[in-house]
Amino acid sequence: MELTYRLQELDTAVDYILRNTKSKTLLFYGEMGAGKTTLIKELVKALGIRDVASSPTFSLVNHYESEKGSVYHFDFYRIEDEIEALDIGIEDYLDSDNWNLIEWPQKIENLIGENTQKLEIMVESENTRKLKFC
Repeated sequence: MELTYRLQELDTAVDYILRNTKSKTLLFYGEMGAGKTTLIKELVKALGIRDVASSPTFSLVNHYESEKGSVYHFDFYRIEDEIEALDIGIEDYLDSDNWNLIEWPQKIENLIGENTQKLEIMVESENTRKLKFC
């Protein structure tokens, strides 16, 4: 399954994700600048979070709370070793029934279980992206 969307139509991509995901743990793959964080910010809004989401590049994880429950946004771009993810308790997050939105999941592949949804974002043009469920 895939969807091509324009950057001005992020809500279309978010609706597509929420309608089709098989898991609340979403793994976002894509090159630097593909729009992973931008898409996650819109997804966080759609999940009822009023705070403006930002990339947790230095803290590794941001926690957001809404009436619908907790949402965790991870960015593992800067980690050197999976031990850093273990140190923040990644297993507990993944075992919870909360939303886990993970950028650069390839950095922690050995820690991720089966109950996930892989999403790949590909740059089609300056203003167009392709979103593919893997």
